[in-house]
This record gives sequence, structure tokens and C-alpha cells, in this order.
Amino acid sequence: MKKNFAIIGLGRFGSSVCQTLIESGQEVLVIDKDEARVNDYMDIATHAVVADAQDDEALKSIGIRNFDHVIVAIGEDIQASILVTLMVKELGVPVVTAKALNEYHARVLQKVGADHIVHPERDMGIKLGRALSSNHLLDYLDLDDGYRLAEIDMTDPRYVNKTLDELNFRSTFNLNVISIRRGKEMIISPLADQVILPNDQLLIIGETRFVTEFDEKMNKTK
Repeated sequence: MKKNFAIIGLGRFGSSVCQTLIESGQEVLVIDKDEARVNDYMDIATHAVVADAQDDEALKSIGIRNFDHVIVAIGEDIQASILVTLMVKELGVPVVTAKALNEYHARVLQKVGADHIVHPERDMGIKLGRALSSNHLLDYLDLDDGYRLAEIDMTDPRYVNKTLDELNFRSTFNLNVISIRRGKEMIISPLADQVILPNDQLLIIGETRFVTEFDEKMNKTK
């Protein structure tokens, strides 16, 4: 189902969100006060508007309240980010996601009504650090309610050339295996008799603590 998104701020974060939403077939309006940035997205976004989002009349004329979801992706100007988040919520936007530069900024955004807060730089640093410190963790995504989706490279001889039934992920590790990537082949919802081969990449899901525990076990030698 298509949704209408508005992105305020066309820095690196806002631009990346815009391109991803467009690629997934969503309707996207981009807003920035920098005309050159807006011109770059005239042929990419559904609509592109040059406007100062701190002007509530400008937001009203754009019809911001008619959008399902607004992403406040304003870069270094914390005051503008907070003000715009407050205004779009007061104008009746149902869901607002805002980019935070630090924890204080995040707390204020939450107080003025942001429904979701993202920390792109912090999260990327954490993600890179975890990936670099692990021999097996390829990628992961933290979900709501303390769950994590992770892609694990199965190179540990203790866990390969065995079936999923033998490994018994659910009982032993409190994890579920969603899929197996084997070269160019993708095995969705693998059966219990599926054998895990060296260098298979498993997509697993479970509580964050159990994913972390499994990764730590794989990083330990016998």
C-alpha cells in the first residue's frame, strides 16, 4: 500500500531516505530551503518544493497535514529541527520521524512530539564497531520491543555440516532461522532437515540478548 511521505531537509540522510522510498514505490515530497538541492530532486521525488520549513504558513500551503508520515531530516540546526518537528505535529501529521544529533536533542524531540527518533551517525558507528569486533556478524537490524534481525556467516566448524534440527536453534539459542543464503541461492523458511554448509549466511531473529550471546559463542574458540 502506497503512503505519502514528506522529507524536510535534503542532506545526506534526507537524500538517502528519499531515494529508498522512491525505489520502493512510495509517494515522496521533498522540502528544502536550498534551491540547488531541490533542483537535484525535481526528477527523482514525486514533488520537490523550495521552502523554509520553519514558516508554518509555508507548511500549511504545502498541505503538510495531508501526509501520512513526515521525516524531519534537518542537519546541524538543532533549533530548526525541534521547531519544525513541533509545528508538523501541531498541524496534525500522524507520524513524524526526526533525526537527532545527540541524546539531548533526542530527548527534546521526544518532548515536542516526535513519534520516532533516529541517530544515523551514532547508529552507524555502533553497527560498524560491532561488525568489526565480530568474526561472523555480517549485518543486523534492531527491531521494536528488543528484537534483532541478524545475518550470520556460518564458518565455525562446530555449527556447519549439521541440520537445523541437530542445531535446534529455537531451543538451544532461543533464535529462529528465517532464511539461508548460499551463494546466489536463497532458501526461505528452511526445513528442519536442511543442512548448514560452510559459508552459508543465516538470517536469524530473536531477542537482542540472544543474538548477541550466539555471536559471542561463535567468536569463542572451543
